[in-house]
Amino acid sequence: QVQLVESGGGLVQAGGSLRLSCAASGRTFSAAAMGWFRQAPGKEREFVVAFRWSDGYTNYADSVKGRFTISGDNAKNTVYLNMNSLKPEDTAVYYCAARRTFSIAGIRSSSDYTYWGQGTQVTVSS
Repeated sequence: QVQLVESGGGLVQAGGSLRLSCAASGRTFSAAAMGWFRQAPGKEREFVVAFRWSDGYTNYADSVKGRFTISGDNAKNTVYLNMNSLKPEDTAVYYCAARRTFSIAGIRSSSDYTYWGQGTQVTVSS
């Protein structure tokens, strides 16, 4: 069984920054890529960013490009999401996810991710 545990959420003012972490554990954890998704109240879950372990390939949603940065620490099986210049519309529950295989075509599809964390709340006040 693979477990993903997010941390680092909280309340921040608009223009501020937060850093989310996602630690992966399990007997045979092996994921081709990790991703962050978010879900705001009353809205569908949306893709934020994906990260491929093998070469650090990244794919960002347009809404966060230039403000968010994803990185990974292979030794710790942990990915980080640095969020800068936060806006009220970034308010959501942020979920970490992992997928066994990698496909650029499907990198933004939540259904292609096998493992999910419990989510961490990010609230940006105006």
